[in-house]
Amino acid sequence: MNSGRSFGNTKQRHNIIKTMQHNPLIIALDTQDKKEALKLVKDLKEHVSFFKVGLELFTACGPDIIKEIKQEGCKVFVDLKFLDIPNTVRRAVSNLVKLKVDMLNVHLTGGMEMLYRARETLLKEGGTNPPKLLGVTVLTSINEDALQNDLGIKAQLDEYVLHRAKLAHEAKLDGIICSPNEVKIIREKIGKDFLIVTPGVRPQWAEKNDQKRTATPKEAIQNGASYIVIGRPVTRAEEPREAIKKIIEEIKNL
Repeated sequence: MNSGRSFGNTKQRHNIIKTMQHNPLIIALDTQDKKEALKLVKDLKEHVSFFKVGLELFTACGPDIIKEIKQEGCKVFVDLKFLDIPNTVRRAVSNLVKLKVDMLNVHLTGGMEMLYRARETLLKEGGTNPPKLLGVTVLTSINEDALQNDLGIKAQLDEYVLHRAKLAHEAKLDGIICSPNEVKIIREKIGKDFLIVTPGVRPQWAEKNDQKRTATPKEAIQNGASYIVIGRPVTRAEEPREAIKKIIEEIKNL
């Protein structure tokens, strides 16, 4: 898995899409139905090799869903946003490492000790190719008004996300999760060797749903995203394979 790559000329972008291990797409399996999730994996793995298991699917199906997706030859990003005391997060990270996940995340509001313990555990138990550890900055359902008035954080949203990203970098995490809107400034300030994974990605033809800070796949990658997470525009489409082909074409035509 390539960390923090920038997408170069047109030929390089075409090679990225053709070579599945470098495909920047992650499909979010936002369902609680195991059969539905596995059908999506089987139907889409020809076009994308990375799938996200979030709270909904994990709490419905447990760790077995991770094992079954791995058996299909695909990579798994477990999106549980761990936020707890350092020792609890350490044990939770250890459990996911044993499941051989490819990517997992913690919430950056947990503080430096929690981040250090998570990273230490991952490196100690993850062997020669440990999972990538990402820090969640601010949920893409949060806009600046909610940040300042609901959460009481009196800061500009992009500045606050950048502050969180610098915290992740200092703690030696592999990267962060942020909305597509903040990717460019983070890439400029922190550099290319830092994973930036962006949810809230919506093709022009898709509804935004409950996401507040969104961008198209093309915009997210142009801004410097390493991976883009897409869920409902593909998984709720009448023809998911056709939807993902449209997204791939959009990326190829950058």
